[in-house]
Amino acid sequence: MTVKSQLLQMIDFVPEGELPILLEVVRRFVPVDVDDIATEDDLKAHKAAMEEYASGQTVAHDEINWD
Repeated sequence: MTVKSQLLQMIDFVPEGELPILLEVVRRFVPVDVDDIATEDDLKAHKAAMEEYASGQTVAHDEINWD
């Protein structure tokens, strides 16, 4: 089991009142320039893509002639 998966499992056992402290500790390890926050447009695009995928409207990379 990876360290990340262990952390994810253990988080459920942390008392609710201690979570803000844990969050601050973890934030100190996240680079400031990380842009991984989904905007409203990101969420809409993801939803549209997943709907297209679910309805079979997507094409597999193997089926595309990249030449």
